[in-house]
Amino acid sequence: MRGDEFSTEQMRQEQRNRAQGVEMSEVERPSVEVRVLFFGAAREALGRDEARVRLPRETSGREALDLIRREFPSLARFAHSLLLAVNQQYVPLDQAIEVCEGDEVAVFPPVSGGSSAPDGDLFAIVTEPIDVGEVARQVVPRTCGATVTFDGYVREWTGNRRTLYLIYEAYEPMALRELARIGREAHARFAIERIAIVHRVGRLNIGETSVCIAVCAPHRRDAFAACEWAIAELKRTVPIWKKEVFEDGEVWVEGERSSPVQGEGEAI
Repeated sequence: MRGDEFSTEQMRQEQRNRAQGVEMSEVERPSVEVRVLFFGAAREALGRDEARVRLPRETSGREALDLIRREFPSLARFAHSLLLAVNQQYVPLDQAIEVCEGDEVAVFPPVSGGSSAPDGDLFAIVTEPIDVGEVARQVVPRTCGATVTFDGYVREWTGNRRTLYLIYEAYEPMALRELARIGREAHARFAIERIAIVHRVGRLNIGETSVCIAVCAPHRRDAFAACEWAIAELKRTVPIWKKEVFEDGEVWVEGERSSPVQGEGEAI
């Protein structure tokens, strides 16, 4: 092919790419194949749990999310409300990132809201009913004089709508990492000895416990403060979602669209 013919063909290809909303620089950039996981309402909108997608090796949170939206038009309904995580770490949309072949990328709406740690703390995601008393007893050292326990359970009425049951879904590996982070920060913020956080997933009926937090401290003031902070932080950052099933319909409950490390989310 002569040079002028190549230039003409290159120009035509560039025009085709631009007509499709793709810049030449984007086409020519090195790319890798990643595993994309979908959760909550995003998974339901697509009707699939995961997919393989090619992304530029050097990109940003915003560009990666835009490219995934372009690949899956059903995600357009979420406008700019989706969050992104790479290898179980939240990625702010304005942050530059480098992804590698086979990386795990998670896409989900704002969160609505196991393992034992070496220091005696407890963090778990379970499918069986939670025994609140048993959770509290697992974090009671002899040095403490107070244990505060939070028992979050399924209510029957939300405003004027009657709830039949809830369905909880979690990005489990990342959820456990976030629970452990909350535990570490609780120790740094408050004079506590131990903390346990256990969250249930799957279908929960009215009155069943969805989350239990138990905090042990030498003095009750720190135990109360740490417990209150922990449930607020859990609802803000831990990737667990709930679907509320009413008599007259159902809805995925979402938090506010803000970075989980920057702003408060909506409580469950």
